[in-house]
Amino acid sequence: MNAAPILDVLIIGAGPIGLACGISCTQNGLSYLIVEKGPLVNSLYNYPLNMTFFSTADKLEIGNVPFISHNPKPTRSEALEYYRRVSMHWKLKLALYEAVESVTPSSNVFRVKTSKSLYQAKKIIIASGFYDIPKLMHVPGEDLPKVHHYYKEPHIYYGQQIVVVGAANSAVDVAMETWRKGAEVTMVIRDEQIRESVKYWIRPDIENRISEGSIKAYYNASIAAIRETEVDISTPDGIETISNDFVLAMTGYLPDFDFLASIGIAAGTDPYQTPVHDPVTMMTNIEGVYLAGVICGGLKTNKWFIENSRHHADLIISHILQKN
Repeated sequence: MNAAPILDVLIIGAGPIGLACGISCTQNGLSYLIVEKGPLVNSLYNYPLNMTFFSTADKLEIGNVPFISHNPKPTRSEALEYYRRVSMHWKLKLALYEAVESVTPSSNVFRVKTSKSLYQAKKIIIASGFYDIPKLMHVPGEDLPKVHHYYKEPHIYYGQQIVVVGAANSAVDVAMETWRKGAEVTMVIRDEQIRESVKYWIRPDIENRISEGSIKAYYNASIAAIRETEVDISTPDGIETISNDFVLAMTGYLPDFDFLASIGIAAGTDPYQTPVHDPVTMMTNIEGVYLAGVICGGLKTNKWFIENSRHHADLIISHILQKN
């Protein structure tokens, strides 16, 4: 692999915030490349097919490109179309399907080795999100093929007895959609109620389905063990065993802390292991390495969204320009 010319900025992650960073580089005359291990906006692509955003379209906009949705809240397919349009409008420089393997400082630049090439850059922006590593339950049987940590669409669950683990938006969406498409749904909820943060137009619906008995729910409960045809549920009244065909563990996802540590980025001592960074400049404890987007929240993955982290791009590029 031959090293390319030295870039001003290399951006890891082609999600909306990574794209916003590329746009800010373009606007300020900085050479850059956005490297992404999957397709454009990989995390959004892997969302459920029928997902609807909590935010309105205007709050998902970047780069002064209008986001026109045909719905009160935009859908996954509309978002994919929008960010493709943004990328084409700004002629963003992308290296898709190219995984970053290492980032190493070398003679005032960073050497970035990927699965396809070797790059050099003066600054690094990590905007890689958190959707790639599922938060495991660490129970016997979790490695069985019938256990899914990602959900795409309901058809394969028709006529099946499924357990949905979780009480946040993703779990509620999965429970409602699979039930409506003919699955027998049981929810296992660690808390005593459905999360208050669940989309306001969905929460009454799931609560009513549970109240009427259409969807069974175990509160203050957790999965104890999973077998081919059964699941053990730990409840306040003891272990309950139910028949089961699939477990959909909507338990959340984790940032790639190992990757951050390999670069030297320190994790905070707070309960969320928040990666160390300056909230004004977004620079980490490693000079010249910045964080942008949801990865800034560590384990608190519901802290940052597209709408409240779009400005990270301008904070970072402003600081880079000041340092040059």
